[in-house]
Amino acid sequence: MIELDDQQQAARDWFEQLRDRICAEFEAIEREAGSDAAFTFTPWDRDDASGEPGGGGVRGQMNGRVFEKVGVNVSTVGGTFSEEFASQIHGAEADPGFFATGISLVAHMANPHVPAVHMNTRFLATTKRWFGGGADLNPAIAYAADTEAFHARLRAACAAHDPTFYPRFSKWAEEYFWLPHRQVARGVGGIFYDHLEGHFDAHFAFTRDVGEAFLDTFPRIVRGRMNQEFSDADMERLLEFRGRYVEFNLLYDRGTLFGLKTGGNIDAILMSLPPLARWR
Repeated sequence: MIELDDQQQAARDWFEQLRDRICAEFEAIEREAGSDAAFTFTPWDRDDASGEPGGGGVRGQMNGRVFEKVGVNVSTVGGTFSEEFASQIHGAEADPGFFATGISLVAHMANPHVPAVHMNTRFLATTKRWFGGGADLNPAIAYAADTEAFHARLRAACAAHDPTFYPRFSKWAEEYFWLPHRQVARGVGGIFYDHLEGHFDAHFAFTRDVGEAFLDTFPRIVRGRMNQEFSDADMERLLEFRGRYVEFNLLYDRGTLFGLKTGGNIDAILMSLPPLARWR
């Protein structure tokens, strides 16, 4: 068991509370659809490269009528980065010791009209301390109203803290969630931010508001689309879109790389992959 200071404990507690609220809301949506699907939670532990306990986490997953596959993971890990990986992490160049806690969520939906979604927020400590994360919407069949609603809620969350946040972080999301080998975006964007450091209380408050914005807006989008009729062609479009999603997560996603490089739980790391996808 790794020891946590007050800031680390506060961040961990928030991510776990947010996990519980999101899972309860998603299960409520399944009830509304006549399904008894529920999350199963699997705890996992890791040892650091030194052989000492290095924390762990809980993998939550549900397979339902609305959420074909959704994973909501929380992890709190610490230890020492490899020399090679430390050179790529903010503040770890001189000292490879690290602490990280966060929540990571990916939902793949059964109805092609309901967008897939990703949300992740995290707190890391090396010789520096910072928050990062974001949320982005990934529809196979995009609707302007859903895109605007998602962005509007994130825009409001950003504006409450800094008028520069949304322009900066939405642009960062456009650049980050991009498949350069196909020259297409992974979805319709959202926000992405990293290395918010130096003002723990302010940046923690912003990170909490990102979580609240997600919990406020995504379930409303799901409820608005989950009963919409779809065709075989719509499903084909969904499966091919998921292939692009897989390509991004395995080739470019920082969270996937971080988890693999720090000895995380493989099932938790790869829970972002859809249950079915198609390539032609």
